Amino acid sequence: MEVLEKKLSSLSIARRCCPEEPTYLLGMTLQPEGVLAVSCSNMTIHVHDKDTLKLQGEYHGHSGPMCGLTFAHTSPHLIYSASADGTVRAWDARRPGTASTQLFRGDSSHSFCSFDLSCADMLLCAGTEQVNEKDSFLVFWDARKPGASLLGVYSESHSDDITQVRFHPTDKDRMASCSTDGLVNVFDLSRGAEEEALLATCNSDSSASAVSWCADDYSQLLCLSHDEGLHLWDLRQLDTEHPLTVFSCRDARSLVLTAPGYSLDYLVGGVWLEDAHKLLVVGGSNAGDVHLMECDGEGLRLLRSLRGGHASIVRCFLWDASGGALVTGGEDAQLLLWKPGGEELTTGKKESMKSASALKVKSRPHRKHLYKILKSTF
Repeated sequence: MEVLEKKLSSLSIARRCCPEEPTYLLGMTLQPEGVLAVSCSNMTIHVHDKDTLKLQGEYHGHSGPMCGLTFAHTSPHLIYSASADGTVRAWDARRPGTASTQLFRGDSSHSFCSFDLSCADMLLCAGTEQVNEKDSFLVFWDARKPGASLLGVYSESHSDDITQVRFHPTDKDRMASCSTDGLVNVFDLSRGAEEEALLATCNSDSSASAVSWCADDYSQLLCLSHDEGLHLWDLRQLDTEHPLTVFSCRDARSLVLTAPGYSLDYLVGGVWLEDAHKLLVVGGSNAGDVHLMECDGEGLRLLRSLRGGHASIVRCFLWDASGGALVTGGEDAQLLLWKPGGEELTTGKKESMKSASALKVKSRPHRKHLYKILKSTF
């Protein structure tokens, strides 16, 4: 048995956190010192101890659905968040419950649906929803100058909602973006103007939902689509005659054979595991099962299915390399910590806390325009 498969085979629920209010858990980010921050559909940020999942506090301030959350890399006490209200805010992780310490605004017409912070904590970038039925924008700020005006805007690279922005993990000038227009763009921001900065455009042939950097030197891109397509591209081939595509499938669900009683209904996202040198892709079922898969040039392979945790769709996950642990969150308002040999302290599976008006979202495992749906749900 391979090292990664052996590690995943021992995962079980160690902790379960169940908020009293019905709220979807949409995204999460981890501070190396042990704080876990989670974005919720009620426009709040919850902070938890990563080992116990004990709620330490929450932040309020956004007036629209949240679309991104990350800890700063060089100042780990700062949490950055973005929202459809057209703002990016920074919060002090040492002072739960306090107001935001920094505020970055876009144009009054901008409603953000994606966001990220560069690895050097120098640049903030947010992607907008489509404006005037024809334009979408990548909006940039200098993260070192809170309250300052925009650094610039890219306006030609996408024509529909920009669903994700991802800076390179080690190159402060490299960034990727994807959109419901089906395009995945790669930029070298050191080149300045948009036309010169655009290095490559890959077409997912569908509405792209997520993109992430992978491979040992982070030279590959994983793209997921809203109809559960999966594409893996090698950017090292940009200046060669070799094809960029490492692997591509229009519906990844058809590739994975699950055990009887299980189903793979959707993909959540992917993450590169540096210690295992593997690309881990996480998917799930509408009933709350979690599927852990490995992806490479040969395709997608199921490594482990986790059952008995969530009662509904899983929306986000995080891999904690230091403890070999997995954290998952979803539409049932539950936050779960899966660890090797974990023994849950609380008993019983928490039932879904969905309100009646939220049931219509459950029938749509895809994340397409989720932030718009939530506006009328909560």
